[in-house]
Amino acid sequence: MARGRFITLEGIEGAGKSTAILRLEAALLERGQRVRVTREPGGTPLAERIRAVVLDRSEERVSPVAETLLMFAARGIHLENLIRPALARGEWVLSDRFTDATRAYQGGGRGLDGGWIESLAAAVHGDLNPDRTLLIDVPVAMGLARAARRRGAPDRIEAERVSFFEQVRGEYLGLAARDPARFRVLDGTRDPEAVAAAAVEAVLDLLPGHVARG
Repeated sequence: MARGRFITLEGIEGAGKSTAILRLEAALLERGQRVRVTREPGGTPLAERIRAVVLDRSEERVSPVAETLLMFAARGIHLENLIRPALARGEWVLSDRFTDATRAYQGGGRGLDGGWIESLAAAVHGDLNPDRTLLIDVPVAMGLARAARRRGAPDRIEAERVSFFEQVRGEYLGLAARDPARFRVLDGTRDPEAVAAAAVEAVLDLLPGHVARG
């Protein structure tokens, strides 16, 4: 059985990832693919419990280093118990965030050493990386305004300052510029249906038997 495809969606708060991933799931199902939608941190019951620790706005401080280690602990559980088995069964895995989020948020936003983050990535999933990453890019002010309209009280990361998210967005764009073969940058300022259509178009070449338009 052929291995499934691993697609990740990235972007700051309010970028529109949740809408795009559902539209992408529907489009792939229509084309006969088996699809598993998941998210990070989280994706399995135990990894979701780690997510709750990471995002909880308690009075007890979580250092950037501890935050990063928790992210990779959840990721390791997620990979072994959901992502790798699904891919082995030939399913397409669509994940709302993956390691690029750690590079952007903990590397760009928190200022942690990129080499250290890469060493953790190599240890946790060195032989597995996304086949395609869709970065839905929006200006920070727009993304945060959207996020504020749809949620209740912000979690620990959502409550960060605007400057933090500017650094995160800048790191995301830098990652995309350095790896254009894997990344596709989508304009998240457009209406959700247009973004969703662009997301579908951005992965069609990975479908079996796809013939590129001339």
